[in-house]
Amino acid sequence: MTSPVQAAEIWWPLALLVVAAAAALSAGLIVVLLPALRRHALALPNVRSSHVEPTPQGGGIAVVVATAIVALTAVTLTAPPDERVQLEWVLGAAAFIAVVGAVDDARSMPVLPRLLLQALAVAVVIAALPSGLRIIPALPWAFERALLGLAALWLVNLANFMDGIDWMTVAEAVPVTGGLVVLGWLGALPSAAVVAALALLGAIIGFAPFNRPVARLFLGDVGSLPIGLLLAWLLMLLALDGQVAAALLLPLYYLADASLTLARRLIAREPVWQAHRTHFYQRATNGGFNVSEIVARVFTVNVVLAVLAIVSVAVPASWVVVATLVAGAALVAWLLRAFARGKRR
Repeated sequence: MTSPVQAAEIWWPLALLVVAAAAALSAGLIVVLLPALRRHALALPNVRSSHVEPTPQGGGIAVVVATAIVALTAVTLTAPPDERVQLEWVLGAAAFIAVVGAVDDARSMPVLPRLLLQALAVAVVIAALPSGLRIIPALPWAFERALLGLAALWLVNLANFMDGIDWMTVAEAVPVTGGLVVLGWLGALPSAAVVAALALLGAIIGFAPFNRPVARLFLGDVGSLPIGLLLAWLLMLLALDGQVAAALLLPLYYLADASLTLARRLIAREPVWQAHRTHFYQRATNGGFNVSEIVARVFTVNVVLAVLAIVSVAVPASWVVVATLVAGAALVAWLLRAFARGKRR
């Protein structure tokens, strides 16, 4: 029988190999695609933009393709067949929503058809979840799945909303996927989900050099939407394993910024479906923070949130779970307040 130490010695080198392969493939695809994206997929600056020069978008194509190829290859070699089938459905839904995003990048889609197509992709992911796992058994199964679907649809859209400055999605996705990998190593996720998190982590790392401020390339909706969908699937699996606190802690900054901004706009009776520049991180740019300062703070907070999520799983005492949630909420509240106040001169 393999000892825990021997298992760790085997597991982590394989994990690093998956990350490295996805990073190399993602970066290589971007190098190949970049000339065409410069010619045909320029994002032009407008009053709501954070960039001032026409910049190619569509880097998400490389991220999605690299994630899918590496994840499916690794799962074929390491995971049970039923987990591969589940991953195939999820990656198929991610590919579909990436096409929706690509169309929206090329020509803006009306709100209702866009939401309906996103909801279709989310429905496929919900159907792929293990049917026997529950978060709140007291709720009717169909009602709980409907709630998960709404939560996943919101996460898909907030991943898109929050992808508004250079490196913002990198600052979110790297700590979240890294935290999910550690949680999977602790047994909180099935092997196929861990492999998918590793592949997505690597693909984002491969994209990161091209998006560092000042960005030479944007993800586009073709990238932000499927990234949101994959993260929603991984977080739902985590919650279905009983780790609800960890599933809330990992995306807590994104959830708080996007949800509070939406609530504020609803109260002000603003058209919430239109693009805007009122997220907390966007207000921070008006308050004197530069892009590097903003994403550094977001990345640091997300790393701490990932550590808190890991602690909540590794030490599952009730008081520890409550303490990590309180600490995470306080940390996010501090960052949002700092962004809203701006830099003191």
